Amino acid sequence: MAALRFELQASGPHSAARAGRMITDHGEILTPVFMPVGTVGSVKAVTGQQLKEDIGASIILGNTYHLYLRPGLEVLEQAGGLHRFCGWDRPILTDSGGYQVFSLSGTRKITEEGVLFQSHIDGSRHLFSPEKVMDIQRIIGADIIMAFDECTPYPCEYGYAQRSMELTHRWLDRCFDRFGATRDKYGYTQNLFPIVQGSTFPDLRKQSCEYVSSKGAAGHAIGGLSVGEPEQELYDVCESCCSMLPADRPRYLMGVGTPWNILECIGRGVDMFDCVMPTRNGRNAMLFTSRGVINIDNKKWANDFSPIDEGIGCALSRNYSKAYLRHLVKSKEILALTIASVHNLAFYLYLVGEARKHIMAGDFEGWKREQVPLLQTRL
Repeated sequence: MAALRFELQASGPHSAARAGRMITDHGEILTPVFMPVGTVGSVKAVTGQQLKEDIGASIILGNTYHLYLRPGLEVLEQAGGLHRFCGWDRPILTDSGGYQVFSLSGTRKITEEGVLFQSHIDGSRHLFSPEKVMDIQRIIGADIIMAFDECTPYPCEYGYAQRSMELTHRWLDRCFDRFGATRDKYGYTQNLFPIVQGSTFPDLRKQSCEYVSSKGAAGHAIGGLSVGEPEQELYDVCESCCSMLPADRPRYLMGVGTPWNILECIGRGVDMFDCVMPTRNGRNAMLFTSRGVINIDNKKWANDFSPIDEGIGCALSRNYSKAYLRHLVKSKEILALTIASVHNLAFYLYLVGEARKHIMAGDFEGWKREQVPLLQTRL
């Protein structure tokens, strides 16, 4: 089986936006791409059939931290890996757990060896080392596995950001050593992506881009963003990192973001995105649409019998009205969570698909300038 391949199909001419094609053993991924987050092997409130047919997802995420704790590695290995366990036959990417460890700041201890943390489920103590995280992700069986890193908070002092980045680089060496010493587990190729860190400091980001690029990996990720920094800082770091990372490998911006964040970062050279926002916000009555943002809980939608968003190619978005979805939300009906989550994910996939069309046509930048203020409109 072959390692991940990336073909650049179009770029520019007036921005750094790119359209490409990633080929994995579980199928191809057209970029730019948004990847729905399936933290525990399930995209919340959404079935695998809906992910394929209504949303059009070509790749989903799983999370090392959560899957390690439950159902556990023994169950996943007996099942033949996460693909078979959850019935998903397309590519999967696993986050290494670094961000989850970052979020457990009150119950974890970072050392050179790794991170000692307490389970949020039962309080049991565990150690994640770079080697263990590689072994866990091998067993989970993702097509793309992420290096173990430390995610710094924002704001962050320069000295801490530098020490954290250097620790992440030492851990990266250990990740590659372990990854190289172990085999793909289920008969298909797994690919390791390193992660750029350095907070919002340009010189640290430059050092980190140079270091991870030297590893010759199949792709690269930009981490440590969307942790509270202003949007312009997000864009500036994203732009500088993309200008330094290899152009012939996919670039993954982790945990970002709103629809307008995604368009702005596509324009700066990012190929891959993930974020819990479409599902989390959907479960809390916020809908992203082609005309702007809707709080479906508001009374103004009570008698609006127009489709949620008929232009995006999703059956649920066309067939259910705003009034009906509001009724389900107010009634605390479980179906509301599914409709809102499927719609928001379908919209995100529609948006990156439209971005790809405009990149291929050569008019992305003008289209993006029209779209961003529209997407930010509160309806």
